[in-house]
Amino acid sequence: MSAQTLYDKLWRDHLVAERDDGSALIYIDRHLLHEVTSPQAFEGLRLAGREPWRIDANLATVDHNVPTTGREKGVQGIDDPVSKIQVQTLDENCDKFGILEFKMQDLRQGIVHVIGPEQGATLPGMTVVCGDSHTSTHGAFGALAHGIGTSEVEHVLATQCLIQKKMRNMLVRIDGQLMPGVSAKDVVLAVIREIGTAGGTGCAIEFAGDVVAAMSMEGRMTMCNMAIEAGARAGMIAVDETTIEYIKGKPYAPKGEQWRKAVTAWNDLKSDTDAVFDKVVVLKGNEIKPQVSWGTSPEMVVAIDECIPDPAQQDDPVKREGYQRALEYMGLEANMPVTSIRLDRIFIGSCTNSRIEDLRIAARVVDGKKVSPTIKQALVVPGSGLVKQQAEKEGLDKIFLDAGFEWRAPGCSMCLAMNADKLGSGEHCASTSNRNFEGRQGHGGRTHLVSPAMAAAAATAGHFVDVRPFLA
Repeated sequence: MSAQTLYDKLWRDHLVAERDDGSALIYIDRHLLHEVTSPQAFEGLRLAGREPWRIDANLATVDHNVPTTGREKGVQGIDDPVSKIQVQTLDENCDKFGILEFKMQDLRQGIVHVIGPEQGATLPGMTVVCGDSHTSTHGAFGALAHGIGTSEVEHVLATQCLIQKKMRNMLVRIDGQLMPGVSAKDVVLAVIREIGTAGGTGCAIEFAGDVVAAMSMEGRMTMCNMAIEAGARAGMIAVDETTIEYIKGKPYAPKGEQWRKAVTAWNDLKSDTDAVFDKVVVLKGNEIKPQVSWGTSPEMVVAIDECIPDPAQQDDPVKREGYQRALEYMGLEANMPVTSIRLDRIFIGSCTNSRIEDLRIAARVVDGKKVSPTIKQALVVPGSGLVKQQAEKEGLDKIFLDAGFEWRAPGCSMCLAMNADKLGSGEHCASTSNRNFEGRQGHGGRTHLVSPAMAAAAATAGHFVDVRPFLA
């Protein structure tokens, strides 16, 4: 057999059937569900008189629409009628079909891409799907993970299979070592800046190199989470000791003899040394600085010591027009230092950066400091009830509260305008989320993507600052 990439191996192991036109049927190991994309899928099952094919392959939680305050009232505490219906509908569907769901009052409830790995429901070698584009997060475990549409959610529920076409292989390698204060979020933003939001189109990206090997699982999940923002459908990282140690002892992880057999199998989940990739991109880790997005696309990024680009300097007329429109929407001027952007709100959370490591570094930055009086609101939203519990055990909540942050209950929160946490029109937000499209955080809201440490430092200054001196 010829040399294979990690993606080739995962595809091979799950291939059920393949046609001459390139379409294929692959088996799905884990299906994650939330309240936004599942109602129509369950309704389709009912109309067709079908039952889920494999109940225990599914795991559900509520995240997009849940409030991050007033949770003691349960579903009745949701003011928006559409959000309330979506949450209630998931509860009813999971009860009817016997699918395990972490409901609002469950300590295990949280953002779907946080609770899967946290529970060990995401395991190396799996195919993982969810009706959410950032399912690519789970590829950090040496899994083939990607988002699916509503009709595909129904298809997976009914058949445990999915119709796909094989993607091309892309390697993104980050060599060397990161400077102190530079995080996985900065790395992936730098990658997207380098290749653009269409750079990974049609590809499964494997992240590799010294920098990735040195990352924690939280950092790797951040990288894979934003592979979709680079145009790829899936991001993945090879299995190593860091992966295995993270999974060990998790509720869904294999136990005893099964664990030993699983680890033996997982150790092969890496690309062969002579595997050939269709596309290779290499970055030097020591050249990456803290990053800030200035525009309305994840590729519109500059380093903290740079200025906002001038559209007039862009040779490509399409890019020039895009830059100009972004500046107008964001209320910014060309050539202004990114450090001069005044901020209104701070959001630390989302499926990109709401895990315990993210909260620890943000708390380290603000410990003993205060949120600037020019900041209207600063939110910290843990990714799950278990993350929240751990943070409170470590006293992180007290650090944030003493600094002037609001400490919230878990959910997607201000990542997207589907719940009560939203930006007002014209407001600038330092956000640890993954998207900065127009209106993403609220109608007219202006999103700047940064790392948790950078968001925390910006909260104390009222504008963007280089976080590296804070962490020296």
